[in-house]
Formats: sequence, C-alpha cells, structure tokens
Amino acid sequence: MPLRRRSLLAAALPLPLALAVPAVARAQGTETVPSQRGPLRLRTFATGLEHPWGGGFLPDGRLLISERPGRARLISRDGQVSASLAGLPEVEASGQGGLLDLRPAPDFAATSEVFFAAATLVQGGALTRLYRARLGPDGFTEVRAVVDAAPAQSRGRNHYGGRIAFSPDGAHVFLTCGDRYNERERAQRLDDLAGKVLRLTRDGRIPRDNPFVGMAGHRGEIWTYGHRNPQGIAFNPATGSLFAAEFGPLGGDELNLLRPGQNYGWPEVSYGREYSGRPIANGRTSGPGIAEPVKYWVPAVSPSGLAFAPADAPPAWRGGLFMACLNPAGLIRMEMEGDRVVAEERLLWGQARLRQVIFAPDGGLLLLTDEARGRILRLDAA
Repeated sequence: MPLRRRSLLAAALPLPLALAVPAVARAQGTETVPSQRGPLRLRTFATGLEHPWGGGFLPDGRLLISERPGRARLISRDGQVSASLAGLPEVEASGQGGLLDLRPAPDFAATSEVFFAAATLVQGGALTRLYRARLGPDGFTEVRAVVDAAPAQSRGRNHYGGRIAFSPDGAHVFLTCGDRYNERERAQRLDDLAGKVLRLTRDGRIPRDNPFVGMAGHRGEIWTYGHRNPQGIAFNPATGSLFAAEFGPLGGDELNLLRPGQNYGWPEVSYGREYSGRPIANGRTSGPGIAEPVKYWVPAVSPSGLAFAPADAPPAWRGGLFMACLNPAGLIRMEMEGDRVVAEERLLWGQARLRQVIFAPDGGLLLLTDEARGRILRLDAA
C-alpha cells in the first residue's frame, strides 16, 4: 500500500531531551560536555583543513578525509595531517560544489579501492559524479567515473547531494543526488537522476533488482526519488534499514527510511516553506503514494552527515543515530528503537557547523567542522 505523510507526525515527535548544551569544564585542551548518557570529553583531534566534507578509516588506523576545494588528505592516529594526495580530478569548487564525500571500500585491505563524489563540469554544465579509484603510496590511481547524475545543469551550483554509503554486504554502493535547486521538479522525473538516491554495483552496473529496471522512461539506477538535497545516508546496524537525512527549504528538514521505488515527495509536498515565507505546493504536507518521514524538523536544523553507532560502540553511543547539523550548528543524537526515533538530544549546540560524523575504530566520535579553518573534533565518554 502507498505510504502517506501524517500531519500529526511533525516535529511533535519526542521533544529534545537537551537543547543548547554548553561545555562546562576545560582542562589541558579538553572540554567536558554534559549529556543524557553521562559526561563527554571534547577535544580537537586535527586542524589545518579547509571545509572537510567526508571520509573514513583505513585498516591501518589512518583517516582519509576530503576537503571541498578539491583535496584529500591522510590523518595519522595522533592527528597529523598529510600533504594533499595526488591523482584527484578537477572538481567544480563553486557554490556548494567541490570534492564531496570520500569513502574507503569495505574491502579496502584487499582492493585499495576508494569511492568519492564530486561536483564536476561536463558539456552542458555541472553535475554530481561518483568516482572509483585506488589509493596507493603516491596518491590516487586508476581513477574512473562510475555514474553521472545526468543531465548536467547549466544554471546554479547548489544542491549536489554527494553522500556515499555501502550496503552491509559491501556489494552495492549508494549515492545521494540533490535536485540542483534551480529546477526542483527534476526530483519527480524518473528519466533524470537529480533529486534521487542511486544504487549500483561497485563496478557501476545497474542491479537487476533495482525498482525501475526495464521500465520505459525510467533510469534503472534510481533507488528512491523525490529528494531535495540529501547529505546524510547510513544503514541501521540493528535492522539493516537504510536512512537518509535531507535539507528542507525554510524548515522541513527530514529523516527518511528509504524503501526501493518510493517517492519522498519533494517538491509536491513539504513541511517547510519557501525562503520568502510563502507556502510550498499550496501548503500540502502529504499526498497519495508519498512516503512520510520518520522525523522532520521545523524550524530547520540543516542536517548534513549521518552515522549510526556501531553494534559494539561504547555505552555512551549505543543505539544512537548521530546527525551533523550546520544551522543551527551542532550534533543531534537520536535514540532508536528499531527504526523508530523515540528521543532526541542536542549536543554542542551553537558551537560549530558540523558537516559529517565518523565513528573511530576505538569508539571515539569524530566531527568534521564546516569551516575555512576546518577542524576534526573528537567526543569520548569522560
């Protein structure tokens, strides 16, 4: 049966357990941050970055990081930042574009493969492109395009999406693609890859069980559609379900449970409003065949990165879904029961624009700050 948005779902879900949470103590470069799970210790792990956007850990414990202007770096276990790695293609680093997410493959130890997304100039304009490459001692090699979120758009340099996730078995790669802002109706077109979440095999083939394979006028890469600008995507380790977080306009940011072939509504429905304050789609928040969000936020929180706590995470993180927020700046911890959000806690609120959240192998939580003088912060149970 088609899912419908319920107007009662609103951000009337459980109220935040904690709102603006200031640091209450500082010692030797660390701050103690109160939380519902007990005190947390905050410190700066690495500096000297420019708008860090995404990344992941290598088997040797180093962290591979992307910077939006078009650089990638390795960060040692003690926070030392390498020189820029060679071999990356040119990116369109204007507006919201540039080098976006960067993720080592789950089997990196055997394959040395990494995947990254970038705003890329092609004939006709700019688009989101997914790349596959190998990382060696001297940088990236064997770089090749996997998919373009075509068609390219000549106007505007916003809403690229650009976040990557791997399926739990490592066989498939997912890519979020924004609606490109100036032509929002593209999110509903099934012959167009803007405003979608895509699913491909690691070598770029379209899986036979994708929902629109073989249908005339439909792109087989599409997994879900009707998205505005999804910049968070993560699998729930407890259930195997895939979640995405996306920006609304003026309010109406969403957390969605992604099911193949479903329509998430943009721009036919929205809990947000135009930046002018006018209603969107005559104020409709639901419609036939449109999947409802698990949670939405009014006013906006500008969600970017998304990460579930691993099954073996320390108690301070266990069972949580963590979301990096840009405006207001901070970190949201959502307490999960299965695929339901049952509580919300806001941490570091108003302290730094956060672009992504990454769990370290030793249980720490790393936060990438969206700043020209970018940092990586680290949270641990105190």
